[in-house]
Amino acid sequence: MNPFDNKTVVITGGTGSLGKVLTRRLLSGTLGTPKKIIIFSRDEAKQHFMRVEYQQKRKVTDEIIYHNFEQLLEFRIGDVRNYHSVCSTLKNADIVINAAALKQVPSCEYFPFEAVQTNIEGANNIVQAIREHDFQVETVVGVSTDKACKPINVMGMTKALQERIFISANITTPSTRFICVRYGNVLASRGSVIPLFHDQIKNGGPVTITTKEMTRFLLPLERAVDTIAAAIVGAEAGDTFIPKVPASRIVDVAKALIGSRNIKLIFSGIRPGEKIHEIMVSDEEAWHTYEQGEYYAIKPMLPELVGKPSSKQALGKEYSSADSLMSLEETRKMLEKNNLMVGKDLQEEGEFLR
Repeated sequence: MNPFDNKTVVITGGTGSLGKVLTRRLLSGTLGTPKKIIIFSRDEAKQHFMRVEYQQKRKVTDEIIYHNFEQLLEFRIGDVRNYHSVCSTLKNADIVINAAALKQVPSCEYFPFEAVQTNIEGANNIVQAIREHDFQVETVVGVSTDKACKPINVMGMTKALQERIFISANITTPSTRFICVRYGNVLASRGSVIPLFHDQIKNGGPVTITTKEMTRFLLPLERAVDTIAAAIVGAEAGDTFIPKVPASRIVDVAKALIGSRNIKLIFSGIRPGEKIHEIMVSDEEAWHTYEQGEYYAIKPMLPELVGKPSSKQALGKEYSSADSLMSLEETRKMLEKNNLMVGKDLQEEGEFLR
């Protein structure tokens, strides 16, 4: 199915790592041909760089993508924190993907109310705009994080509340389907550990790791986009989709990137609010979580949204990055497959990370 075919798609935070890859996929036509793609963000510099990048590469790369860029892509300056700019942007939207977030764990720990304003109030502005103005939005996808599961940090707490805001909106605004996707560490996304390791290795080390025990799911950006598309196609109101992805020890990621180089590893200690393992489905959620192909679907707990009893067996146990870990060699092969070894330019399907 082509879930975005002939749709007006709004991507909040669309100049981020996920937004850029999603935009390119939409322009390629592999997910259908949208009527319009609106990039909604507050950073005019990132919007400018994104626009110029398409304009400059048009003659030497995929003509279809860059023809569609000229016809379909629209940039709008605004902030999910601002109700009025949200209203003006969602007026004619069919699908809204809320990727706007404050996501750096230490930053949110030191400035918690800033995280509240973006991650919670921003989500509520989207719901309120649709409800109060009777916008005919078909689907809203809230992009969440493993940190929303059993949250111990501000970032996770605000994202957990964002999930609940969107799920409950199915009751107050039933004409729109509100769903979520939740995933962990996205490979090479802005602010993630792999670009940091690359910089440290290129500078001769040392490579800093918080603790030997730390594990993470390793999700390519492409798979993150696939998860959004799969949720739009297959999720029921209030569902949260989670991809099944491999996990590795962060120390093995570092060792794979270092290779034979004479570079030291230093263990620096856990940062404020950081988890040892990523958990994407908690023990409590597992009893209403079901397999759906390459994904898990967490069903909502609100009784008004509970559908017919599933004939499938519930997951029944926590889904953690510590469950099944790749070996060092398997980790190295995965990094190679995704062009993430040191010496390779970190790319988002042809677009350089900024």
